[in-house]
Amino acid sequence: MIVGVDEAGRGPLAGPVVAAAVILCDEGIAGLDDSKKLTPRRRAELEALIKAHCRWAVGVASVEEIDAVNILQATFLAMTRAVEALACDPHEILVDGNRLPRWRYRARAVVGGDALHPCISAASIVAKEHRDRMMVAAARDYPAFGWERNMGYGTAEHLAALRQYGPTPLHRTSFAPVAQMQLV
Repeated sequence: MIVGVDEAGRGPLAGPVVAAAVILCDEGIAGLDDSKKLTPRRRAELEALIKAHCRWAVGVASVEEIDAVNILQATFLAMTRAVEALACDPHEILVDGNRLPRWRYRARAVVGGDALHPCISAASIVAKEHRDRMMVAAARDYPAFGWERNMGYGTAEHLAALRQYGPTPLHRTSFAPVAQMQLV
């Protein structure tokens, strides 16, 4: 059993970081790729196939956790939660990136892995789609920030709203643009 792991949401100014862990089905899923290279429609189609045919799980680290332990450690926390939610003993875990959590599992970091290993591509898709839905839902509570479009990233629209309205409870106060708004 090889598990692919990837995250979504390390760079935004708002919202959680989400990780997914996927064990591909024996027949695989055609068309997998790095989630950032796929159209939203194709990502949604692939996510449905992955969820219907593969073993998968999601782990989330909250804004509070990000601010308490830093984004890297929060990402590792989300990854660990995703892997543990699979409730299996994997042969190996392939993680997109160049760093690994401290795990009891055999694991390997793969730079650009979401474009190289289908199991990581699948995890990339599941993590991104899950986080995007969370940010679209959050946008209903905080419509001025445009999160349904920018997913919490520091776009001009988001930064302008941050200057006008100040940070929300979903903003990462440990990130410089948000921390600077708290000083004003």
